[in-house]
This record gives sequence, C-alpha cells and structure tokens, in this order.
Amino acid sequence: MPEALNSIFSTNKSFLSSFSHLKPHFSSSNHEFPHPRQVLFPISSKTTISVPIKPTKTRDTASISPKGPMPNSDFQEKMLYLDSIGIDFISVISDYPPVISVSLADIKSKVEFMTSMDFTIIEFRRIVGMCPEILTSRVSDIVPIFTFLLREARVNGSDIKRVIHRRPRLLACSIKDRLRPTLYFLQSIGIEEVNKHTHLLSCSVENKLMTRIDYFENIGFSRRDATTMFRRFPQLFCYSIKDNLEPKFNYFVVEMGRDLKELKEFPQYFSFSLEHRIKPRHKCCVDMGVCFPLPILLKTNEARFHDRLEIGTDS
Repeated sequence: MPEALNSIFSTNKSFLSSFSHLKPHFSSSNHEFPHPRQVLFPISSKTTISVPIKPTKTRDTASISPKGPMPNSDFQEKMLYLDSIGIDFISVISDYPPVISVSLADIKSKVEFMTSMDFTIIEFRRIVGMCPEILTSRVSDIVPIFTFLLREARVNGSDIKRVIHRRPRLLACSIKDRLRPTLYFLQSIGIEEVNKHTHLLSCSVENKLMTRIDYFENIGFSRRDATTMFRRFPQLFCYSIKDNLEPKFNYFVVEMGRDLKELKEFPQYFSFSLEHRIKPRHKCCVDMGVCFPLPILLKTNEARFHDRLEIGTDS
C-alpha cells in the first residue's frame, strides 16, 4: 500500500475501521497516484466521505542523517585549524581518541608555546605525529618539563630541541611519577651524564629498566657486573629482551663459545646486527682459524676487518 495511504489509515484508524469492507479502486497496477487532492470512499449511493491526503514530502537531510549528534562547530574548527598546519585531525583521533575532547583554545596555546620555544610548525607536526598525547597536555604541564630538563637533568639550552626531537614523549610524562624517579635511578647506578641519555627518562624504572638488569642477572652476571654493563653502555636499556638480548646472548654462548667477561667489558656487542655483522664475521674468523676480541671483531669496517684476517692468518 502506498506511503500516503499508510499515513491516512494510521491517522484515522478508528474512523476508517468501519469501512474496512470497502476497498478503493486503483487504476494502475504499480499503484502510481496522479496526486489527487482527496480520495473518495463511497458510503452509499448518495453519501461520500472525503479523507484528505497529505502531500508526500521529499525527505530532507535531517530525516536521512545518521542518528547521534552532528559534529559541533568546535570540532570542525579544530579540524580546520590542525589541517592548516598540516596535521590530520582524524588520524590523530584514531591514534589517540582523548584528543577529541581538547578545546581549540588549548591546542592553539600549545602551538604558540612550542613556537615560542623555537620549534617550527613542521617540527611541532613531527612531535604530534610521534606523541599525540602532547595535544591533551596543558601548557602549564609542559613548561615545568622544560625546566626539569634544563635544571635537574642538566640539558644545555642549545640541546633542548635535539632532546625533544629524539624523545617527544618526554613532554607527556609526569615529572613526579616518571621523569624524576628515572633520573634518580640512572644516577644511582652511576650514570653521571644523564643529559646524554635523556631519552631514557621517559622509561619506567620498574617495567623497563629493572627488568633488563634482572635479565642479565638471570643469565649469569652478578648484580654488580650487570649494573656495570648498563653504566658503560646505557643504550642496553632500550633493547628488547626477546628480540635482541636473548638471541644475541644465545649465539654468543652456544655458537661463539666465548666468556661472559667479554660481554662485561664490551656490552656494545648487543648493538650490532646479529644477521649482518655478528654471524658473518664470526664465520669468517672460524673459516680462517682466527679469534679476535669483540671490539676488533665488530667495530672495524669491512676493509680493516679483512686486513686483520690476512694478518692473523699470516702470523
């Protein structure tokens, strides 16, 4: 039954029920109406009842739009503003949904502050790409972080941009709960120049730093020796136990058959590629019947390494 008649019958159901035995005649099998102003239902030979038909209206945008609130003007303004500085607001929301609740005024204040700190718009865009959480931070939270890095971590003013570029997440960390405790931990194990390793300040002491020290204890190093290794080469804290430390240690012990003391003296061993540096060079030494200390084995360039091989075989 056409939509217009549905509307009529639903609106006048009680009235029309008495005429249910009567059926209107439609000339078209497809029920196409010639848009009459009214439909006449015969009651008797002399009486008719006129039921007005409401004209069919074209559905407007509101009637077919999805349910739920439409984006408000603040959302649109944020999207347009961020787009004007090269930041895709939709992508940022996808990566970090809480950004959607930040006001445009707060976003602008952060952009203004960062540019006042000599960061360009392009640099700010890169920072947001690596750490969208910064958009939800208040300027009043970011300013103390710069102060902390300069005064407590002893970062030189000329290096502050480099520090932030390397680890933008520093700007989203709590000084009380993360930055200061990590600084004290690094100093406690003898890393004096923390300003050269500021990227570690955003790491959790319990969940990341201590777990790596514990790993070296578990594979045979004393706590003192393990701590010494990290003091000599703080970058060790950044390596994955499963993907880096474990496979390289296993190769060192099983295939190379070398002493743990060498790793204590040269923890940089873990910074070299297992497949592209450690294995190929070890194999060359085995084939040539020579054995080099780890620094010579891994640090020398290809030309000097092969020169060493020739000298070693001649001696």
